[in-house]
Amino acid sequence: MGGVVEVVLPVFALIGLGFIAGRRALLPRAAFDGMSAFVFGLAAPSLIFLGGTRPHDSAGGAAAALLAGGVLVFFAATWAGRRFFRMGLSEAALFALACVFGNSLMMGVPIIVAAYGQAGVPPMLGILAFQTMVLLGLATIVTEMGLNEQAPWRRVLVTTARGVARNPVVMAVVAALAWTMLGLTMPGPMQRTLELLGASTPAVALFCLGGGLSAISGRAMWQETLTIITVKLVALPGLVWLIAIAMGITPIETAVAVTMSALPTGANAFIFARRYTIGMDRSGAAVVITTALSVLTLSALIGHFRGVLP
Repeated sequence: MGGVVEVVLPVFALIGLGFIAGRRALLPRAAFDGMSAFVFGLAAPSLIFLGGTRPHDSAGGAAAALLAGGVLVFFAATWAGRRFFRMGLSEAALFALACVFGNSLMMGVPIIVAAYGQAGVPPMLGILAFQTMVLLGLATIVTEMGLNEQAPWRRVLVTTARGVARNPVVMAVVAALAWTMLGLTMPGPMQRTLELLGASTPAVALFCLGGGLSAISGRAMWQETLTIITVKLVALPGLVWLIAIAMGITPIETAVAVTMSALPTGANAFIFARRYTIGMDRSGAAVVITTALSVLTLSALIGHFRGVLP
């Protein structure tokens, strides 16, 4: 548990610093808006593009298991948000994103390396490459559809396509796919620039989360937030575990896929909610609470897998 705590504490430190800066007006509210726009429009797309253009051999099983579970839960959570919580499509999509999108970079990388050593790195890299592309891309498309769902269907298609095409996250996904299909080689200066931009994503997103939490009402919809917590820390890892068993992937791939799926909700879920000004209280609360509770759930999972791995 000590290793997990060491990874979690810096996450809370960055959130806390952002909260203090926002509550004490050390930074103007516009500064947080600007940083949020930087993450959504430049830093996160750089991270996605880099991940999508790097080859990740022998990592397919873990990534496939996690993405299969993530996509299934995303659509189930979107349906549940509309059916049980009376959400619109956009709100339900952002609710679902908080249920499936984990803090894979800032917490996942150090935890996987510490728990499973170098054997866990290849499957982890495959997950990092494709999880962000698939889940953020999917959430963007469904959210944009929801913003236009009351219009005639032809206008919905045109407006949604226009909004998706202009979205930096989707543009990064498409660019990465095209780059890979064409077999292009990335120049060194370009790669280093994208690495510097992408590396800033977790820290700036968490700092913005803290600043956002300092301004919201604190009246998060707790029934919905508790649903996110349960799905993210229990249901999603359980489903990914079952899928991994059904696929017959290797034990180390199973361990990495399940552990990565059990990571707490990532700050990018809050950044998306802030971008669309939908459900920020709920997403922010989910990030903080799942991060705290993940100390227990991750410790239990890692203890189990380390006991059964050869």
